[in-house]
Amino acid sequence: MSAAAAKPVLYSYFRSSCSWRVRIALALKGISYDLVPVNLIKDGGQQFSAEFKALNPMQQVPALKIDGITLSQSLAIINYLEETHPNPRLLPQDPKKRAQVRMIADHIASGIQPLQNLNVLKQMGEKKMEWAQNCIMSGFQALEQVLQHTAGRYCVGDEVSMADLCLVPQVANAERFKVDMGPYPTITRINKALLELEAFKTSHPSRQPDTPAELRA
Repeated sequence: MSAAAAKPVLYSYFRSSCSWRVRIALALKGISYDLVPVNLIKDGGQQFSAEFKALNPMQQVPALKIDGITLSQSLAIINYLEETHPNPRLLPQDPKKRAQVRMIADHIASGIQPLQNLNVLKQMGEKKMEWAQNCIMSGFQALEQVLQHTAGRYCVGDEVSMADLCLVPQVANAERFKVDMGPYPTITRINKALLELEAFKTSHPSRQPDTPAELRA
């Protein structure tokens, strides 16, 4: 079997919100794949192994081997899946809606998640909980306002988009860091609707091959 015809391989960590975004996209598009768990905590972080560094020099998950290439960065991966497997579409055809989807995805993927990821929290020591909460709350305050203008059933109108793939994992992070979701009713409502969809359930951190027994659904 040629490299291009081989089954895609996703390097993922059950709790990684960036990995979850890609797992949702693969599920929505009906792409079957093999999963290789990379434990970000164990052995000082398996992402720092020479083997994984060769795969992704940024030493982060996710990474996806697909069609003979290896991609990292969740939004780049999702965009590739969108261009190669256009159905169901995750980017609306209308240029304004498409821009709004990208804006919300970037708001989360660039403006919230990196500020509270594992590498940053390691530097924060005892203040890590407070730091993560503040980063998420300030990001969610802005996001709540944006969504009041763009949302229908989901982040942008009534179709699931790349924005939604970023929202659900970020809400899970917020819950993990015990952020009070009371001030964000729009985010909460959309998150609840999305978690009812099969692709969001099967890709959930509680249902991964590397999910510890005590956290399994």
